[in-house]
Amino acid sequence: MELNKTQPHSAFEWPTLLLILACYAGWAFAIWVLPLPIGILVAGIMIALHASLQHEVIHGHPFPVQWLNDLLIWPPLMVSVPYMRFKATHLAHHHDEVITDPYDDPESNFLSGATWARLPRGIQQVLQFNNTVAGRLLIGPAIGTIAFFLSEWRERSVEMLRAWLLHLPAVGMVIYVVAISPMPLWAYAISAYMGMSILKLRTYLEHQSHERASGRSVIIEKGGFFGFLFLNNNLHVVHHMHPRVAWYRLPALYRARKEHYLRRNGGYFYASYGEVFRRYFLSAKDSVAHPLWRR
Repeated sequence: MELNKTQPHSAFEWPTLLLILACYAGWAFAIWVLPLPIGILVAGIMIALHASLQHEVIHGHPFPVQWLNDLLIWPPLMVSVPYMRFKATHLAHHHDEVITDPYDDPESNFLSGATWARLPRGIQQVLQFNNTVAGRLLIGPAIGTIAFFLSEWRERSVEMLRAWLLHLPAVGMVIYVVAISPMPLWAYAISAYMGMSILKLRTYLEHQSHERASGRSVIIEKGGFFGFLFLNNNLHVVHHMHPRVAWYRLPALYRARKEHYLRRNGGYFYASYGEVFRRYFLSAKDSVAHPLWRR
């Protein structure tokens, strides 16, 4: 697979910059202009899109200079996750040999069998529900946030502290803008949770347990509205094989070598997000304990 490095690009990417500016404009329109119920919905969508754009920036877009990319996407519209922590954990996730590892992959949704066995029955039931689409959308953001904060507390590194110190003034700026807007803070909290919920659909089945690292990343062929919102990360094996390729180039790459990518990922494929909802809305796709993990 192509190595994951955020090397500078040789060309400036207009589509990504324009989408970032449109995302901020849509967010501002939602909190300042739209009626409250519609504003909450649109703000949630813009928050999810902003997180997808943060992911794009992490991989070196749209400018050839990375510090400028980081600055462009710095305002934390979702509030709860420091951009620099997202960047560090996501780049660690792109070491493909550890994908889904319950200890070494910071984005894994699996637990080790030993950890799972120690959990109280009530928590096991909650996590089992979280492994359905309905659970991931309803309680996934809360569970993910708690797990993230616990992980940050356990780490307590200088790098982590620096990321939070840079994050807090940016959070203050976002909250101030919302506070002086017509949208109440409680309504914005709903939007932020909604944005996280939308993203949980993306991460729900991006990866599966598989003996081969190349067989762990999914293809959801017809992304539709969610595919756009996730910047074509529904073609996830394509992204993992070419992490520096811009979001708007992924569909053409997939169409040109569809058989290659499906052979590469062992046929881990869904036709659309509609199929995902039909199959897993109330049924878990995976066990919580990693079925193949061995230390």
